[in-house]
Amino acid sequence: MTQKQHDARTSLAGFAHPRYWVTWLALGVFVLVAHLPWPVARKLGEWLGALLHRFAGSRREIARVNVKLCFPQLSDTESEQLVRDILRNVGLSFVETAIALWGPDRKFAGRYTLKGLEILHRLQNEGKGVLLLGGHYSTLDVAGRIMGLNIECDMIYRVDRNPLLAAAMARARESYSGGTIPRDEVRQLVKNLRKNHRIWYAPDQDYGVQNTVFAPFFGIQAATVTATARMAQMGRAVVVPFEHYRDDAGVYHVELKEPLENFPSGDDVADASAVNAVVESVVRRHPAQYLWVHRRFKTRPEGEASPYAPRRKK
Repeated sequence: MTQKQHDARTSLAGFAHPRYWVTWLALGVFVLVAHLPWPVARKLGEWLGALLHRFAGSRREIARVNVKLCFPQLSDTESEQLVRDILRNVGLSFVETAIALWGPDRKFAGRYTLKGLEILHRLQNEGKGVLLLGGHYSTLDVAGRIMGLNIECDMIYRVDRNPLLAAAMARARESYSGGTIPRDEVRQLVKNLRKNHRIWYAPDQDYGVQNTVFAPFFGIQAATVTATARMAQMGRAVVVPFEHYRDDAGVYHVELKEPLENFPSGDDVADASAVNAVVESVVRRHPAQYLWVHRRFKTRPEGEASPYAPRRKK
């Protein structure tokens, strides 16, 4: 693998203050986990998931609300089992993220499949930038590493409130991706798309009312960002859906699809609905591997109450 140039913002210098010592310790643990044998790491992830189900009460309740809203056909027993499986997958994602960010390339040998790569090669030959439309599936970072082993693409990331953690994670992603772009740096994103870059984007969380429209997700009106269509238009790029998941044997599967047709259409609601439909189709196939622990439906149309319990004041 060629040596990547790190962004100055991801420098790990300047974090010697004692307030970062716990973060340094946590990063050390992540690196150790990244080098565990896969069977051991998987058991550790499942154990973490069991702990989350037992002790992460607020996240467990958010998952329960989401499951009841999106899968009303399930019995109470089936719903509770899905919630348990969701938390198990969240636990696995912690371990998998450590392996994806800091594990050696050899750990992925024979452990994944990747379909549809010819689509990206064709689009590159046509001189088109690509916005890779993904979602917050629990295998997100593993899929990023798998893509990085085979093709160069940029990644958008949310700057964590802990600057050391944000820098360390972005720096790790830079080692196998084309580059990292903070979520609010739209100009850089558009600039890269116009240079025919491929950029990974997951627009499936609730970011409030600003720059959003309500569009159906599992039949529920969900606040959905309009940025996907805006960025594709400004970047003169096509939008390529892709999905990723793990099977029961611990093998990871990543599949790229043909670009969305007539996108952007100029209709914000229609475009947001198309984006949600892509994510929903993946989630329906692998419901336990979606990060249902976030408040996807917290922003409601006027006059409609939030389905979630109020946040506890700290």
